[in-house]
Amino acid sequence: MWARRALRLYVAAVLLFLVLPILAIVPLSFSSGSLLVYPLPGLSLRWYAEVLTSERWMHALGNSLVIGALATLLAVVLGTLASLGLARRRDAWAAALKMLALSPMIVPVILIAVASYFFLAPLQLTGSYTGLVLVHTVIAVPFVVIPVLTALELLDPNLARAAAACGAGPAATFWRVTLPGIRPAMASGALFAFAASFDDVVIALFIAGAQQRTLPQEMFSGLRDSITPAMLAVATLMIGVSTALYLAVARVQRRGRAALQGG
Repeated sequence: MWARRALRLYVAAVLLFLVLPILAIVPLSFSSGSLLVYPLPGLSLRWYAEVLTSERWMHALGNSLVIGALATLLAVVLGTLASLGLARRRDAWAAALKMLALSPMIVPVILIAVASYFFLAPLQLTGSYTGLVLVHTVIAVPFVVIPVLTALELLDPNLARAAAACGAGPAATFWRVTLPGIRPAMASGALFAFAASFDDVVIALFIAGAQQRTLPQEMFSGLRDSITPAMLAVATLMIGVSTALYLAVARVQRRGRAALQGG
């Protein structure tokens, strides 16, 4: 009994240690003053108003949303196709191909950024939306492959055989049997893929131009100039977006487990 209480206190202390630095910036974003100091001189929404009416911040936010959405769409399509191919392979190449598909998640992002720059520069795709979307798709694909491949491995193969026995072709089997079974995993992977693109700053520093500046890149640039509560307001908004994505992923995963248990 005492050991269980001690373990709970230890877990609570670790969680507090991890969360407290993040939560410390939230009150500062509501400060009425221009300095990052405690105690707060007063409460105000002036910094949120400044961010939401700033062309610079809104342009960066729009870039992050558009690039993230396009990269997520491509990652879901490519990641699902890759998962379908990997799920059907049982030979010695399957492990190597799986490692290749997941390598963007393992390789340090700075190496991916440098390699992408030297690859895209001769093609004149640096400083373009196309180049940034392509590289973000590369880092987002593994986040789709993992849940979709897992869902395919858990999917009962007898369902596809039964559909084929009833006269369904490969396309009809995929749309009516396979796709409904992996749809929650695809949704979960899409949310993680969007988060990976939305939070990236290293690749954007190498690939993006002046017109493609993303929200994290704008925040990083602001750190070199001056840190104001406006930047903390943006950080608080990003914390809210990340929390919303996490809750959405958890809900999708719960629905997926419920669907599998019900099936």
